[in-house]
Amino acid sequence: MRPYILAETNWHALKDARFELAVLPWAATEAHNYHLPYGTDIIEADHIAAASAKLAWERGAEVIVLPTIPFGVNTGQSDIYLDINLNPSTQFAILGDIVEVLDRQGLHKLLILNSHGGNNFKAIVRELGLKFPSMFVSVAHWFRSLDKKEFFEISGDHADEMETSMLLHLRHDLVLPKDKWGSGKEKKHKIAAFLEGWVWAERKWSEISEDTGTGDPRHATAEKGEVYFNAVVEKVADLFYEISKADPGDLYE
Repeated sequence: MRPYILAETNWHALKDARFELAVLPWAATEAHNYHLPYGTDIIEADHIAAASAKLAWERGAEVIVLPTIPFGVNTGQSDIYLDINLNPSTQFAILGDIVEVLDRQGLHKLLILNSHGGNNFKAIVRELGLKFPSMFVSVAHWFRSLDKKEFFEISGDHADEMETSMLLHLRHDLVLPKDKWGSGKEKKHKIAAFLEGWVWAERKWSEISEDTGTGDPRHATAEKGEVYFNAVVEKVADLFYEISKADPGDLYE
């Protein structure tokens, strides 16, 4: 039993416990090229949250990791078979119920550990902040915590070299043989402004990628995945610790 994982602990341990920070991993269930499992984002979220909480706990942070939400916003993949979508309004309802429980029970810090690029919690957190003024709710995107160029040769953002390396390290038994991997070639927008980053529209996944991947995975290795995973865990563990010990009323200098 890991005392910082809610799903593993018990009432005997929790009836007199008090935590400083709740962590809610939030993932997605979706296709990841031909070779990675639909649960890729869930696997990454589970492992990163648990390993980071372990390090923070050992340093004295009273952190509790809630069960991972397995579904995310997949509106751009509506025609990809069994990509499960949660609308942002559904996310708001789920998160609102969770925040209400934490607030009522005196656990006033929540960190959403996001593991899916389609999840965007900013507007939701803004609205919940008005409804629950005593709560400190923040969002971390672990896949943006480090410069991937320092670890991987080819850029991408879905079932790419990074995610394939991570899964080769964490669950190699769920990765298909290399001759089954798609190229991850992505069609780019014809309008330049969308490529410059200051204009946005949702990508229709079946139109931009033949294999649902965006980023060439073929240079991925388990060794790269292990190095990157450990570096991300160190970074996220520092965040867990700092938020746990921080006074939400005294965050600025």
